[in-house]
Amino acid sequence: MKMSGSFFLVGPMGAGKSTIGRKLARTLNLQFIDSDREIEARTGVDIPLIFELEGESGFRKREQEAIDELSAKPGIVLATGGGAVLDAQNRKHLASRGNVIYLQTSVDQQLQRTAHDRNRPLLQTDNPREKLEQLLAERDPLYREIADFVIETDGCKVRDVVQKITHFVEENRSPPYP
Repeated sequence: MKMSGSFFLVGPMGAGKSTIGRKLARTLNLQFIDSDREIEARTGVDIPLIFELEGESGFRKREQEAIDELSAKPGIVLATGGGAVLDAQNRKHLASRGNVIYLQTSVDQQLQRTAHDRNRPLLQTDNPREKLEQLLAERDPLYREIADFVIETDGCKVRDVVQKITHFVEENRSPPYP
């Protein structure tokens, strides 16, 4: 495991990063931070409005600043936005500053989990399935590039995913030194 003791959750929207992250943080007695909520707190507006006013590029710039700052904090569980891995600097910071866990999920599961969520600007389209498939094809290699651990979340209970992650943590913990 990496020295910081931080855990960074990456994966597509609807994979459970925020829900699993909160429970993982409680289990490991660490602080939980959601990068999207942090951006909203800093700007005072929600992400759809940022997209509307600044476009995706404006949002990604804000996201890069947040990821740079947040990933430098020791001892946290950070849930990142699904597109955070698009930025090479974000990937570098996440991979070098903590343990990256890729929460993998199917497009079917994403559709089910995001069906009624109007807070997803990229899904405000006539064909959400096609959009999710396109995003996954583009982003999956980037998630895998930086992942220390990949876990499938389809059909899994939050506690089971957290248990698999904590088992991974225990297996990979460096032995104590005298």
